Amino acid sequence: MYITHYYIKNAGPFRSLSAIEEERAEKIMESLYDETIFGSRFKEPLAYIRNRKNTERWVRAEFRKKGCNPIDEYPIYFVLGKSPWLEKNKPPKIEGMEISIPLAHLARDDVSFTYPDSMISLWFSKDIPKGINDTGLFGKVFTKEEIEELVNERGNPEETWNTNIPENLAPYIEAQVWNREKLLQYI
Repeated sequence: MYITHYYIKNAGPFRSLSAIEEERAEKIMESLYDETIFGSRFKEPLAYIRNRKNTERWVRAEFRKKGCNPIDEYPIYFVLGKSPWLEKNKPPKIEGMEISIPLAHLARDDVSFTYPDSMISLWFSKDIPKGINDTGLFGKVFTKEEIEELVNERGNPEETWNTNIPENLAPYIEAQVWNREKLLQYI
């Protein structure tokens, strides 16, 4: 198994909007806003960054409850395997790049997982929209071992799960890497 980090070529890999001051993050999000599925999330940049940070605090706290010790305050985002959804929905104006890393190169404390994207997972745990099949996985944070077991049992959610998640919402398993030092060798 491996994880993939998708990023904008001219911005470089392994960056986090949460790790920079809100004013600077707001300007970056304003430049990324457009009417695509990818860009529309930045329509209200301050609301987005505050919601993102709240979600990251939730993921980190749940990960710690499982006995894991994340090093960084904010994660770097990946997907488990590859994501046809992300590749299809990338805005045409953005030159995208990707870096894949074997999951075996990361320790248990380095990486957590959610299904789907962490912000969506937290939202669905509180209020699943009508028509979406409840997988029993929403609002949960998984360790490396737990996600490996889940995928071995159920397969890849973008290929074999029947969740009826709407086209505009990311259906992948998100990986949150909490140790940037482990990523530097892949630049």
